[in-house]
Amino acid sequence: IGSTNLPPHALTLVSGFVAVISVNIVIAFYIYMAMKEPVDKHEPDPKFLADAKASVSQPTGEAPTSSESIKKRE
Repeated sequence: IGSTNLPPHALTLVSGFVAVISVNIVIAFYIYMAMKEPVDKHEPDPKFLADAKASVSQPTGEAPTSSESIKKRE
């Protein structure tokens, strides 16, 4: 329609701007939906928290060595 009268480089610029604006609209929509989500909806798993705290408080010298790290040393 009106875009057929534009030179090719201008058409490329216009389509690029439209693509960037479209992506920004989608990102803004996702951010809006994330902000609208209730905060107390997601509760961490108590077993996962206990395991995480135990692994953090464990001294590094006593950490269990995996078979991959043993193979790398050889």
